[in-house]
Amino acid sequence: MQQRSPRRQVSRLPPERRIADIMTAAREIFTEKGYTEHVISEIAERAGVVEGTIYRFFANKNDLLQQVAEAWFQEMMDQSAAHYEAIRGEWNALHFVIFHTLEAIRRDPGLTRLILYELRPEPDHRDTRLYALHYEYTGRLCGIVREGMERGVFRPDADPDLVRDMAFGAIEMRTWSYLHHKSSFEPGPLAREITDMLYTGLLPAAAPAQRDETLRRLEAVTLRLETLAGETQA
Repeated sequence: MQQRSPRRQVSRLPPERRIADIMTAAREIFTEKGYTEHVISEIAERAGVVEGTIYRFFANKNDLLQQVAEAWFQEMMDQSAAHYEAIRGEWNALHFVIFHTLEAIRRDPGLTRLILYELRPEPDHRDTRLYALHYEYTGRLCGIVREGMERGVFRPDADPDLVRDMAFGAIEMRTWSYLHHKSSFEPGPLAREITDMLYTGLLPAAAPAQRDETLRRLEAVTLRLETLAGETQA
């Protein structure tokens, strides 16, 4: 009688472990190589799975990138949360958010590039969890300004949303060259400079700023010309 050969035991990892391995490999590959055509096969090889396994858990390459970016952003927020809550003083709080953002960009330029240039331009970006996380994170700065206004530290007519846009707009512009491999930057000095400018602009003015009368007249003339041009076209 022929003896049966023993059945080979196949080790099956739980789905959570598979997803974690894929996410880890994807973060590494996306950071190293960007959003290239053959990146999925490289992720599968590094994660130790066949390519089809990735599509069991992720709809497509974009979905995988989206979830990697969300996990990174959530990780960044969680790491800073305890320190942020302990910060006292408006200047210190503004500086913390700005410095932490700059440091995250310096530490992970690859993921930053993918968020800015691959995910953010998508039409449905505002409907994603990544957008919600980003809105919550940048909203910290709005909260600092509102609290400063309530405490009388900042002038009462300040616009928290505008301050947020100025801060993160400056961060994006000043790190553009770094993200495109053209220069480097130091988070500390840059964070202090941006914070000083914002903080000084938010303080109550000792006296109203004097507007140049010539500039005021030019602005008035420009507005009148634009109005006349609009009436002519109508």
